[in-house]
Amino acid sequence: MTTHTQIRTLIVDDEALSRRGLEIRLRTAGDFEIIGQCANGREAIDAVRSQQPDLVFLDIQMPGLSGFDVLAQLPTDSLPMVVFVTAYDQYAIRAFEARAIDYLLKPVDESRFAAAVEHIRELRQQRSAASQRDRLVELLADVSGSGEIDTEDLLARGRAALPGARNPVLPIREGRETIRLETAAIDWIDAAGDYMCIHAGSRTHILRGTMKELEDALDPRVFQRVHRSTIVNLARVKTLRAHMNGEYFLTLDGGHELKLSRTYRDKIEYFLKGPRLN
Repeated sequence: MTTHTQIRTLIVDDEALSRRGLEIRLRTAGDFEIIGQCANGREAIDAVRSQQPDLVFLDIQMPGLSGFDVLAQLPTDSLPMVVFVTAYDQYAIRAFEARAIDYLLKPVDESRFAAAVEHIRELRQQRSAASQRDRLVELLADVSGSGEIDTEDLLARGRAALPGARNPVLPIREGRETIRLETAAIDWIDAAGDYMCIHAGSRTHILRGTMKELEDALDPRVFQRVHRSTIVNLARVKTLRAHMNGEYFLTLDGGHELKLSRTYRDKIEYFLKGPRLN
């Protein structure tokens, strides 16, 4: 019988033999419950969203969506613990080690697997999922190239010309390019360490910045802060559910759930009225 101490685990690898090898080792370890196996990135995204595993063994190099692509499409506030399974050489692996994100190098060595399992157990005991999530976001920013709010562009376009209004486009500068993200496409924003994660449809834009900068750049009639690390698009909120401790839970039209903390209870009126566009 499965107990509450079991670590609910998802295995993602396009090679059946690799998946089988991990499955055998995990079953031998004893305290891992394998809740599913995925052969590609799309299956992995669906499985993580629906089953909410504690842990994912994630192959980096897969046809179609890579392991990094999978992570980029998952809500950053609910990322599971991740162990990368990779064929990269030892020099590339140092980048993962520096962030205390564990990995297995193919072909998987027995002693290295045992060390990874112990690391997972320690993370579970220390309840450091939030810290590991921040490291994952930092890694994604390094891999994909993190941006920053192009404040010069915002000011040049007269952000303050109309009182209370904001531009319908959020310019995000990435290297020499500026991505013009329509703010109406943003579902919600959350903070992970020094990075802001802007969720828009199936994409997550990662940038350096602060919640205050984003609040200043977004229209307050449409976007409101509901937690010290969360901003939500009012138009995306489908239901509002009260909790006994004075908090509320917001369910977005895509099914994602966000917490409205007691500190921001005065924002409830915004969710009862909806966004004010005029």
